[in-house]
Amino acid sequence: MNNSNKSEICAVDNAASQRKQETRHWWIRLLVQPALFLLCGALLIAGLGVAQQMGFITAGGGGHSHGSALSKAIKYICPMMCTPPQSEPGRCPVCAMELVPATSDGSNSDPRAVHIDPAARRIANIQTATVQSLPLTHTIHSVGELGYDEGNLKTLSAYVDGRIERLYADFTGVEVKQGDHLAYIYSPLLYSSQVELLLAKKALKHSRSATLQRVIQTNENLYQSSKQRLVELGMTMSQIDEIEKTGTANSRMHLCAPISGTVIKKQAIEGQYVKEGQVIYQLADLSQLWLMLELFPEDAAAIRYGQKVEAIIQSQPDETISGRVAFIDPQVDPQTRTVGVRIVIPNLQGQLRVGDYARATISLPAGSKAKSSGIYDSELADCWICPRHPHIIAKASGKCPLSGQDLVPTSQYGYVSQSFAESEALTVPRDAVLMAGEHSVLYVETKPGRFEIRNVVLGPICGEQIVILKGVTQGEQVATRGNFLIDSQMQLAGNPSLIDPTRAEPLPDEGLSETMLATLSKLPKTDQKLAENQRICPVTMMYLGSMGAPPKVDVNGETVFICCEGCRESLLEHPQKYLEIIKTADASKNQFDSENDMELPPLDMPEIMEFDDSLPPIDMPMDMEIEHESLKLKPPRPVTPQTAAGQKKKARQ
Repeated sequence: MNNSNKSEICAVDNAASQRKQETRHWWIRLLVQPALFLLCGALLIAGLGVAQQMGFITAGGGGHSHGSALSKAIKYICPMMCTPPQSEPGRCPVCAMELVPATSDGSNSDPRAVHIDPAARRIANIQTATVQSLPLTHTIHSVGELGYDEGNLKTLSAYVDGRIERLYADFTGVEVKQGDHLAYIYSPLLYSSQVELLLAKKALKHSRSATLQRVIQTNENLYQSSKQRLVELGMTMSQIDEIEKTGTANSRMHLCAPISGTVIKKQAIEGQYVKEGQVIYQLADLSQLWLMLELFPEDAAAIRYGQKVEAIIQSQPDETISGRVAFIDPQVDPQTRTVGVRIVIPNLQGQLRVGDYARATISLPAGSKAKSSGIYDSELADCWICPRHPHIIAKASGKCPLSGQDLVPTSQYGYVSQSFAESEALTVPRDAVLMAGEHSVLYVETKPGRFEIRNVVLGPICGEQIVILKGVTQGEQVATRGNFLIDSQMQLAGNPSLIDPTRAEPLPDEGLSETMLATLSKLPKTDQKLAENQRICPVTMMYLGSMGAPPKVDVNGETVFICCEGCRESLLEHPQKYLEIIKTADASKNQFDSENDMELPPLDMPEIMEFDDSLPPIDMPMDMEIEHESLKLKPPRPVTPQTAAGQKKKARQ
């Protein structure tokens, strides 16, 4: 019994141990086998990476060994061009942007343009506009202040010492008319002078009955001098006539207004004693005002005397008032660096106020030939104008009623008798121009997808258009939207861009100037000839000699001249690129020269040649004997102008 129980217990223990062993094997299969697979995969990937770095395989799978060399030559640049190109990827130390691979390794065959495929163009929303020739008007805007016309200011002063007994214009701003009484003044000197006049008149009356003409003449002179003295003391002729009529002297006198206008200053009060010459009133005729403008020197240089100006007064924004340029300051204000311009504004209704602000607009033709051809103004065509008061205009010659000067023809100030179409100018939208300091560039689409950088010279801005004086031609397409994206692609390609516009293609020039040729003449004769034939620096595209004596560099056995030492590193880094630029420039120059050489000479008179009987006919073969060997030669073909041109072409090839 005991033996059987033991055997059962042993069997149970064996079964339990067997189950534990099976459970252990199951966990091993569940955990260890996947781990082994992962380990093998990691080792395989590591091996592939090591093999790729060693150059046994390439990332493109092509198996070519030069792929690794190209990958090592990749340069990484910042999209914002903060730092020079880096040899390893990472982040920009300045702006922390991710460095991107440069799209050019220096072998770009189009160093002045970038090519954009249609798909990328649609994504970037690049739009273009046509360079047009339009009759634009350049408008100068300025803000000025209304002031008094200095020619219409008058001062009323005391003619004699005395006391002011009454002031009729007792506050500033009173409007008066010429001859109105302004003040009543007492003066003992005035009384004595009036008594002298009455006595002189009485003596003249009594002397006329005498027989001596000398006495009569003396009394007449005394009477006239007494009357003139009263005039100089400020009395009018009507006041003097009143004294003579009544025969009574008066120690008091009325001071009258010399002009019609407004009292702008009152400098005395009733009962005040005044001295001779002391100011009592200051009057101003406000029927005409001055608008004082401050213009930039370049704007002031474009306007003319008598030119029409439109002004909108701040207090009357719904009304436009016309005036004319009366004076242009010959000096530039050293503080503001502006030029003062004076405009004559009519104020017949008296609605304008001194000190009010006004917005002035001066319209000028924007064409480059307008300044030399003149300005057309319908109100000044074939007219005469006063050289001091531009609002005095007449159809014939005469005198100015204000200054007494002779009127002059308006043609002396550059006004023409009829309009012309010379004011047209090449224009592009303002959005097309990229500006950096003193440089301005455009991106011209020379052919579909090819955008070329172009240096331009800007003219005035006319609304949404800007005048281009130099750099483009009519009908060309320029980028107006997306041009900053085009510029960024130029930067990534290492081409000239807005960040360095001096490398852009220079403006068309006449060639080497006298200064450049003088600089090149300092080189040895051999080098001088080579430099004149090369003409431009392949790196900056600038003329040789423009930056001093050009350095000479030996590139792959060829002599190359550069504008300065700063270009040497770029030249040696990408020699094939710049040698190709030189060859392209030489080919263009040679093609131009060859076209000039192909001009046919003038036809001469036909030359009559005599026939030589000793020579065989042209069409017959000739028998010749060379070293006892008989040869039969075919006669040469006659040379015609067509065959001569063909032979010349083959010789050049």
